[in-house]
Amino acid sequence: MIQWVYEAASKALNTVYVATDDKRIADVVAAFGGKFVMTKAEHVNGTSRCLEAFDHIKGIESLRFDAVINVQGDEPLLHPESLEMLKSCFADGEVDFATLVKPITTTEDLFSDSDVFVTLNKFNEAMYFSRSVIPFVRGQQKEDWLAHGTFYKHLGLYAYTYEALSTFAALPPSPLEMLENLEQLRWLENGGKIRAAITPHDSYSVDTETDLLRVREIMAQQQVKSTSSK
Repeated sequence: MIQWVYEAASKALNTVYVATDDKRIADVVAAFGGKFVMTKAEHVNGTSRCLEAFDHIKGIESLRFDAVINVQGDEPLLHPESLEMLKSCFADGEVDFATLVKPITTTEDLFSDSDVFVTLNKFNEAMYFSRSVIPFVRGQQKEDWLAHGTFYKHLGLYAYTYEALSTFAALPPSPLEMLENLEQLRWLENGGKIRAAITPHDSYSVDTETDLLRVREIMAQQQVKSTSSK
């Protein structure tokens, strides 16, 4: 799975590293020719691990990086085009924190218990993230909500400038973050802005064996469609 995600990311990014504290993962990455950095085991979240990894990478690569993209290694449906869209958020030099969202098109996804939802302002900046469906549509049956507004699923990829990543990692956990168990709320609660790139490509984290079976089924369906279109 890590190799799959690594190779997908490499189609959109010039420099890709796996950050891990597990030698078994490092050995796998080395075996398929990928790059990795070893990080401390004590990190309580992915943001601080990402910061430590980036500090290591800066010492290895003789390059100047405009932004850091934190890609989760358990999302094998990652699409390179989504990364390109995320990169584009930094084109105007005004953004220091960005993420990916996808419009929800089915009622099943709208009321998923495992997804995170986000609502955006007119500048495509996140107003709030929640494990509950947002916004609430008053006076309408839930089955009809999609006909009355646009709803977005949050995809767990983040991109930051080095300065934003350093600031974010140093902030203490915030009240809403702890209530929702969503780390990105810490940035919003401290007055930060998060630009959202809107992608048509979905992605799923593989946290359980059931998730793995679901992703394999989706991949098989995609392979069939790809073969039939040739």
